[in-house]
Amino acid sequence: MSTVLYEHPLNERIRNYLKLEQLFAQANRCIEGDLQISNQVFFNSLFAIIDTLERCDIRGDLIKDMEKLEQNLVIWSKSPDIDTSALEDNLSETVKLISRLRSNKPTWYQLKDNKFLAGLKQRFAIQGGSSSFDLPQLTFWLNQPHHIIQQEVVGWITLLNDVNQALKLVLRFIRQRAEFETINTDSGFYQDNGEGLLLLRIKLAQNLQYYPTVSGNKFRYSIRFMLPCQHTGRRYSNQATEFQLARC
Repeated sequence: MSTVLYEHPLNERIRNYLKLEQLFAQANRCIEGDLQISNQVFFNSLFAIIDTLERCDIRGDLIKDMEKLEQNLVIWSKSPDIDTSALEDNLSETVKLISRLRSNKPTWYQLKDNKFLAGLKQRFAIQGGSSSFDLPQLTFWLNQPHHIIQQEVVGWITLLNDVNQALKLVLRFIRQRAEFETINTDSGFYQDNGEGLLLLRIKLAQNLQYYPTVSGNKFRYSIRFMLPCQHTGRRYSNQATEFQLARC
């Protein structure tokens, strides 16, 4: 049975991680496709990544999370049932990423100094979007040979690679903290203690005509299921609801 996965962070750090994960995915999909068509999505994603890294101490948060992960991996290595090869690979990757993230000046700072990107970023901030007449330099760039364009975009994304790889590793282990369990409610509403939790993952069958909205924090959270409504946009579901929940 096909399912839809919804994820909800329970603190600001994980919120930033999930936002960056989505932005990296968008940018990489654009690189794999036709930038003549998807360049607006690519540059909006790239600039949003840079803005998030500048505004929040993502590097510091990732270093702390990676250090905790390193400690846990060392502890897990003493378990007789552990996959030693996989653990050693993850531990080696973690140590290398921590070392690179601790660099005095992260490689992605080079993106801030790129005059071409800086010129585009100013125009992309225009309310209502931009057009070709706003950005003749972009039109010129898009008409360069494909290999030149590809080389540049891959180069820009590569400068963000340490952050992206650390993000993937941290989120992978957060998501592996809990298995999905089936929950049944009588009224389309569910709440529970959120102490120690970072992320909620909710699975619903794709054919169901409702979706979850989550509110809460690290102390307590609630899930309310909503139905689309033509007149009000959405309305509360009061019907019995079955869903799968992983408390990570």
